[in-house]
Amino acid sequence: MGRFQMRCRPAAPPGCWLVLAAFLGGLMDGRALAQVEHVAAEPAKTASVRIVFVGDVMLGRAPGEAIARGEDPFADLAAILKDADLTVGNLECVVATCGEPVPKPVNLRAGPACIPLLQRYFSAVSVANNHSGDYGPEALVEQLALLESAKVPYFGGGRNRKEAHRPLILERNGLRVALLGYNDVIPPSFEAGEDRPGTAWLRPADVIAAIKAAREVDHADLVIPVPHWGVENKPRPEEYQRVLARRMIDAGADAVIGGHAHVTQTVELYKGRPIVYSLGNFVFDWRIPGPPMVSWIVRLTLSKLEPPQMETFVATVDRTDGFPRLSLKPKK
Repeated sequence: MGRFQMRCRPAAPPGCWLVLAAFLGGLMDGRALAQVEHVAAEPAKTASVRIVFVGDVMLGRAPGEAIARGEDPFADLAAILKDADLTVGNLECVVATCGEPVPKPVNLRAGPACIPLLQRYFSAVSVANNHSGDYGPEALVEQLALLESAKVPYFGGGRNRKEAHRPLILERNGLRVALLGYNDVIPPSFEAGEDRPGTAWLRPADVIAAIKAAREVDHADLVIPVPHWGVENKPRPEEYQRVLARRMIDAGADAVIGGHAHVTQTVELYKGRPIVYSLGNFVFDWRIPGPPMVSWIVRLTLSKLEPPQMETFVATVDRTDGFPRLSLKPKK
């Protein structure tokens, strides 16, 4: 099974870190109160939570046609997706039946038939991206209603600005995990307004304030921003991303997990905290010919007291059907 591990532990001198890596194949102060999903658990003395993050999940076009035939795009990675306390992905389409495509080069929409798959595999999805508004605000509202009806938590978007910016709090193993979603990819018209459905726009001051508030107001033990940002098809992040990601860590984020580029980008360890600038596509057909796309599936193990541990599983995504498959199979 293709994966590599990164473990961060404090060395003897304060401020130093040892990294072992091996490749193995209501309202308050004008803001909405956090959405909270609680799962009862007895807090352990060294409680930890394992969270799997995947990249862009686009369930329209070829993947949507496969779902209509009864196929499961996630089947080859099911064991990894299930081997976690939480599994989180970016829903890179609007799931709806209504609306008209807005003027832009690519419009992505999936049918409600994909909702049971999201229920099966995901603890939460981010809707903070440049496709949630592809069929207008009414389609986004339909998507939110479908997710709510199916009890699939979401973050990074809402029926207004307050909803879009509120953190999603998920409780596992006695720990409160805050997820924050933001998008800075055009068109900016997809941004939520005071009374307009949309996504949370990535503004540094807003993100830094939200990270601090997640701890101070929402009493989160762990905080993870999930930005949709940068430039497509570039192997490295832009300088503004590197600066902002480090500011997020300085503000109290335990990790930063990014996406949008459709390719994997660099990974950075800053103050013992991982920054993944782009996970690449996870489920996504690609109409430009070429070799299979590379996808990273990141599994973080986080606690209040121990440094984070990170495993990255490597998959490839077929450009025709859009399905992810492990790039290396375990030997029997």
